Amino acid sequence: MPEAYIVSATRTAGGRREGRVSGWHPVDLAAAVLDETVARAGVAPDAVDDVIMGCVSQVGEQGLHFGRNAVLASSLPESVPAVTIDRQCGSSQQSIHFAAQAVLSGTQDMVIAAGAESMSRVAMGSTGRWARRAAPGSPTSPKLARNYPEVIFSQFTGAEMIAGKWDLSRADLDAYALQSHQRAAQATDAGAFKSEILPLRIQTEGGADLHDIDEGIRRDATLASIGAVRALSDDGVITAANASQICDGAAGLMIASEAAVNFHNLTPLARIHALTVTAGDPVIMLEEPLYATDRALARAGLTIDDIDLFEVNEAFAPVPLAWLRHTGADPDRLNVNGGAIALGHPLGASGAKLMTTLIHALHARGKRYGLQTMCEGGGIANVTIVEAL
Repeated sequence: MPEAYIVSATRTAGGRREGRVSGWHPVDLAAAVLDETVARAGVAPDAVDDVIMGCVSQVGEQGLHFGRNAVLASSLPESVPAVTIDRQCGSSQQSIHFAAQAVLSGTQDMVIAAGAESMSRVAMGSTGRWARRAAPGSPTSPKLARNYPEVIFSQFTGAEMIAGKWDLSRADLDAYALQSHQRAAQATDAGAFKSEILPLRIQTEGGADLHDIDEGIRRDATLASIGAVRALSDDGVITAANASQICDGAAGLMIASEAAVNFHNLTPLARIHALTVTAGDPVIMLEEPLYATDRALARAGLTIDDIDLFEVNEAFAPVPLAWLRHTGADPDRLNVNGGAIALGHPLGASGAKLMTTLIHALHARGKRYGLQTMCEGGGIANVTIVEAL
C-alpha cells in the first residue's frame, strides 16, 4: 500500500487580537510558514507539487485566492500551484487530508498542507458582512428553511446545547479552562513548543522583536477570575473565558510520498495512519467529533486505548469534555500542552497548528499514535490519526 509521510511541521506562536502579530499582513504570514515548511523539509522549493491552504474568512486581505497569493509572496517559484479551502474550523486539517490523499493516490509526491488566519485584520464573520453589502440576500434558502424551520445555526447555541446534553456545569467548564492555561504555561516554560514555532520578526514600541511565545496564555488565571466572566447568554454557561481565543497565526506541514522520501533522502516525522470526515446534526453542530472519532478508530482497527495523545480543539470547553465522556479516553492524554482556550484558535490555521503540536508532543514523549479532531461549522468533523516515526 502507498504511504503518506509528514516530513516537516511548523507553526507561528499565536497572537492575541490586535496583539503582536496583527502587524503582519495575512498573505505574508502564510508565506513565512510556507518558506519555513520547505526549509525544514530540506528540499528545493521547486520540488513542491501543490499548496493547499486553509482559510475561513476569505475576504479583504485574505481574499482573491489567498493560497496563491501566499505562494507568490513566498520563496516558492510561481510554477507551484495553490488552492484555498474552507471547511470552517477544520480547514487546514482538511488541507492535510487533501494533501495526503493526493500523495496516496500517486498523483503528487510533495504537497504543503497549510492554513492561516489573521482574525485581527479580517474579523470572524467578515465574509457574511461583505456578502450582505455586495449581494443582498440570505444563505438560508427556502428549502433549507423548510428543513430547519425556526433554527439559527449558531456555534454558541451549539456549545450551550452540548453543555446541557452532557450535564456540564459552569464549574466544569471553568475548571477545564483553567487547566488549559496551566498546561500551556507549563509547556511553554519547559520549552515544549520551541522546536515547532517559527519566530516572527515584529515591530514593537521599543523597536524590533521576535514573537515566539503564544500570547494568549493567562498565567495569572484562577477559578475566581475565570468564574467572574459573564456568560454570553442569560442563564448560559459559555463565556469568553471558557471558549477559544481569537487569534492570529499560521501553520504548515509537508506531506511526502515514499518515493519522494527516498529520492530526497528525507527523515519522516510521522506517517498518516487514517483519515476520516463525517457530518451530523448541524444545529448542535459541535458534537460531531465524538462520533467521527468512533468511526475513525473502527476504520483504523484501533481502540481509544491504543492512542497515546489526543488533540481535540477547544473551540468551547464543552466539546473536549463531552468528547472525553463519550470516548472514555484518558484525560491525561488530551491536549497535554493546553489548547485553544489558552493558545488561541486562528480558524483556518488551527488544523495544521494542532497537528504540528501533536507530532512534536509524540516525539517529545516517545509515543506512537496521535489522534486529532475538531468541530466544524455545519456539524462536520475531521479525524486524523498519525503514527510518529
